[in-house]
Amino acid sequence: MSQPVPLRNESDDEAPSSSMEHLAVKEVDVWNVVNDVLDEENFGKPWNEKTTKGKVLRILWLIFKLIVVLASLYFFICSLSFLSSAFQLLGGKSAGEVFARSKILNNPIIGLMIGVLVTVLVQSSSTSTSIIVAMVSANIVQLRPAISMVMGANIGTTVTNTIVSLGQSMDRKMFRRAFAGATVHDCFNWLCVVIFLPLEAAFHPLERISGALTKGISDDDKVSKLDFLKVITNPLTKTVISIEKSTIQNIAKYCTAGEHYNEFECGIARNSSMMKKCKDEAKCFLFGKAGLNDTTTGIILLILSLLLLCACLALLVKTLQSLLMGRMAQTLKKHINTDLPHPFGWLTGYLFIVVGTGMTILVQSSSVFTSAITPLVGLGVISIDRMYPLTLGSNIGTTATAVLASLAATGDKRSVTIQVAISHLLFNVFGILVFYPVPFMRQIPIGVAKILGNTTADYRWFAVLYLIMVFMIMPLFFIVLSFNVVLLYIVISIILILIITITTINLLQSKYPEKLPAKLQTWDFLPLPLHSLEPYDSVFSKLLICCRKKEEDQIKPIEMTLAPKESHGA
Repeated sequence: MSQPVPLRNESDDEAPSSSMEHLAVKEVDVWNVVNDVLDEENFGKPWNEKTTKGKVLRILWLIFKLIVVLASLYFFICSLSFLSSAFQLLGGKSAGEVFARSKILNNPIIGLMIGVLVTVLVQSSSTSTSIIVAMVSANIVQLRPAISMVMGANIGTTVTNTIVSLGQSMDRKMFRRAFAGATVHDCFNWLCVVIFLPLEAAFHPLERISGALTKGISDDDKVSKLDFLKVITNPLTKTVISIEKSTIQNIAKYCTAGEHYNEFECGIARNSSMMKKCKDEAKCFLFGKAGLNDTTTGIILLILSLLLLCACLALLVKTLQSLLMGRMAQTLKKHINTDLPHPFGWLTGYLFIVVGTGMTILVQSSSVFTSAITPLVGLGVISIDRMYPLTLGSNIGTTATAVLASLAATGDKRSVTIQVAISHLLFNVFGILVFYPVPFMRQIPIGVAKILGNTTADYRWFAVLYLIMVFMIMPLFFIVLSFNVVLLYIVISIILILIITITTINLLQSKYPEKLPAKLQTWDFLPLPLHSLEPYDSVFSKLLICCRKKEEDQIKPIEMTLAPKESHGA
C-alpha cells in the first residue's frame, strides 16, 4: 500500500512554495518529529549546577505538576462517565427501541450497524453488550445476530477517543498525530469487520469455536466481577447522576413482538425515567433532587460533561507539555518508541499489546485507556506505530472484562451468555493475527489513519464530518435500507466495487503509473469536488467557525486517497 502524499512542512507557512516545488521537495517526517514543546531547553540550569534550595523547589514543582496531572486525569475519566450518562438519558430509550426490532437483526449487516449506532447512543460498549447478552439470555435474539451486533459495539466504542482528539485541534501538528492515533482504532475495527463479518455469515467460525470453548460450562459456577475503576470514580459520579440501565433492556425485551411482548411492561419501560429512583432523599444524587425530566437532564449533563472534558483535556495537555521538556521528553520518547535489544526487537509490539490489555482490564474501559493516551500521541511522545499495538491490546482487554462479567452472570442461558463474550474476544484476537504479525498488513490500518490525520490537519472540519458520517449517518443509512434487502445488497455491492476500483487505481498510480492509460495516471479528468476537499472548505468553514483554516495554512488540495506525487488523489 502506497504512502499518502507528503504534506508541506509546518515551518513553511511564511513562504509557501509553488505546487510543483511542493511536490518535488522531500518533506520532514511529521509523524516522528518531536513537538516544538519537546525541543525546548530544560528547566534553567542543569541539575548538578542547582543549589540545594533550587533542587528542593524543582522537586516540589514537579510533585505539584504530577498532582495536577493525576487530578485532571481523574476528572477527565469522570467526564467520560458523565458523557456516557448524558447520551443514555438522551438516546437510551431509542437504543432500546432499535434493539426491539428483532426481525431485522437476523441480517448480519444490519446487526452490525445497530451495534455501532446503539453503542454511540449510550457511549458505552459494555452497556450495549450487556443489552445484547440480556436479549440472548431471554431468547429474543439468537446467537448469530448477537455476534454481528457485538462486532458493531466494537466499532462504536472508538467514537470516544476520536472525540477526545478534537481537544488538540487548535494546534495543526498535534491534531494531525492525535486524530491519526485515535482513528487507527477505528481503522483496525472496520478492517476486521470487512474480513470476518462475511466469513461469520457464511461459515460461522466464531460461533463454532466459542461453542467448543464454552462446552460443559456449569451454570452454577460464578466469578466476581472486577470493579477497580468504578471504586475510584463512583464517589463523585454517583453523587451527580445514576442511570437505570435495565430500562433499555426492558424496552428491548417487552416491546419486541413475540413471546416476550408485554404491552403493560412495555408501557412502563417507555414511560419510566432512565435515572434511578432515590430511596433516601438525603443520599440522593444531585440531578435526582432537581426533579428534571430525562431530556432536560441529559442536555444539561451533556453540556457540562463536554465542558469538563475539554477543560480537563486542556489542563492535562498543558501540564504534560511543561513536564515533558528537554531531556525528560527525549528520554521518555526514546524508551517508549524504542524496540527491545537484539534479537528480541520483534517482540516489542507484542509486549505493548500485553501492556494495553493489562491497563484496559485495570481501568475496565478501552475508551478510557485509549482516550488517556491519545493526547500523548498528539504531543509526539507516543508514535502512531506504538499507539497501534496499545490499541490492539485495549481491544483484547475490554473483551476480557466482558468475559469476566459474563462469568458472573446467572441463569439457564449462562453458557450462551459466555459464548457471546468469547466470540467478542475471538473476533479481536483473530483480527490481531491478520493485521499485526505481518509487517505489510500492520501498515494498512496505520497508513489509513495517517491519511485521515493528514486530511484533518488541513481541513479541521473534516474531523467533525468524519464523526457524524461514520458513527451516525452511515449506520442510520444502512438501517433504513434494511427495509428493502435487495436494495441493501445492491448498494453494498456498488460501494465495494467503487472502493476496490479506486484503491487498485491509486496503488497502480503510485507504484506502476506506466501500466495505466495516460488518462488514468492522474485523477485530473474528474471534476475537482470528486478528488479534493478544497471546494467544500469554504462551506464547512462557515458552518464550523472554530475549524476555519487560517490563510497561512492554505496549500494545495489534499488528496482523499493514496496517489503518486505527480497526480491528484481520488
